Amino acid sequence: MTSDRPDTDAPEEAYVWIWLPGATAPVIAGRLARDGERLIFNYGQSYLDRNDRIPIYEPELPLRGGAIAPEAGLSMAGCLRDAAPDAWGRRVILNRTFGRRGNDVDTAVLGELTYLLRSGSDRIGALDFQHSPSEYVPRAVPTATLEELQSAVEKVENGVPLTPDLDQALFHGTSLGGARPKVMIQDGDTKMIAKFSSSTDTYNVVKAEYVAMRLAAKAGLDVAPVRLERVAGKDVLLVERFDRARTKDDWTRKAMISALTLFGLDEMMARYASYEDLAEIIRHRFTSPRATLHELYGRLVFNVLCGNTDDHARNHAGFWDGKHLTLTPAYDICPQSRTGNVASQAMLIVGDKRTSTLAACLEAAPSFQLSERASKDIIARQISTIRNGWDDICREAALTEVERNLFGQRMFLNDYIFEGTAEDLW
Repeated sequence: MTSDRPDTDAPEEAYVWIWLPGATAPVIAGRLARDGERLIFNYGQSYLDRNDRIPIYEPELPLRGGAIAPEAGLSMAGCLRDAAPDAWGRRVILNRTFGRRGNDVDTAVLGELTYLLRSGSDRIGALDFQHSPSEYVPRAVPTATLEELQSAVEKVENGVPLTPDLDQALFHGTSLGGARPKVMIQDGDTKMIAKFSSSTDTYNVVKAEYVAMRLAAKAGLDVAPVRLERVAGKDVLLVERFDRARTKDDWTRKAMISALTLFGLDEMMARYASYEDLAEIIRHRFTSPRATLHELYGRLVFNVLCGNTDDHARNHAGFWDGKHLTLTPAYDICPQSRTGNVASQAMLIVGDKRTSTLAACLEAAPSFQLSERASKDIIARQISTIRNGWDDICREAALTEVERNLFGQRMFLNDYIFEGTAEDLW
């Protein structure tokens, strides 16, 4: 990418608004201001005076007056960064800002406050960012069909400036995380994330994620519901949002904290994130820790079994109610293409090992309060579920023979994952 003019009109501040637990409207929580390369947060006095106030996330942003600087090594508080757009949302914002040139502009040309204030308001979690501390104006847009959204996605990927209508249609996706094309939609009383295929895909990523998510649910894991749609000759995955709940008055929002924030890391340090460390945090800070540890272990095992090596720390999260953390349903379980058999997980599994093998999972079992026998039972049960449910789910997804062979031989139950384990797991 090429650089462009610096963000000369970059804002110096943004006001953080929050939906408190059970609330259908936000309140002003505080101010985020630029201080050199860092963003400093201050709670507003009006928020600190509320009886129903909660910390945005503790211990990172405890309820107290005065400036709160980000932790060492971070440019902004992780719990606020969790609500910011990632690669795809930034690409859409660059398209809106620079037109055709946006496809070749470095995302760093715009500052973090700019991305926060130019992204959609219906972002993941319970926060939003505004220019005003007194008037909340949601950056909402008219609804659009999946066909219109598919067309907008293709234009952004090709570096084509969007028409005003398509620009507004795609705006809902700007606040979402991840690198792949996606957008928020609403279907009656359900809010969903629509995930589109990309022009750079070398295999049907949308169908691969659908198959993995459906099989994970059949294996007994707590997984976001999904469905598959065919739009303008292309597949679209619809994932039900679990951070929204419909009431008779309006929508409530659930606060979410990524595992990356729980670790106190940013993207540049994500390689140090580990399942063992997440298990330790769960033991001390999560509700129902034992059951949560077993659920997380099941997700680790399934990631290995299905070939999802993109299990980085932003793809794990907890709900936050101001006092407690509770594991969210699983999401972004997406098998990855591999050139050879050898593969590694994005997060360390045990010690300094991240190899995508069941042997590593078995070695990690004590961290999840599981005996060797119990961990083997989980592995065997999931393998059986994949094998027994494979044909039905493949038919659901209308996989071609080529897709079935690719998913079944290269991703799911790849031979490499069994290296170093006893044959009774096969």
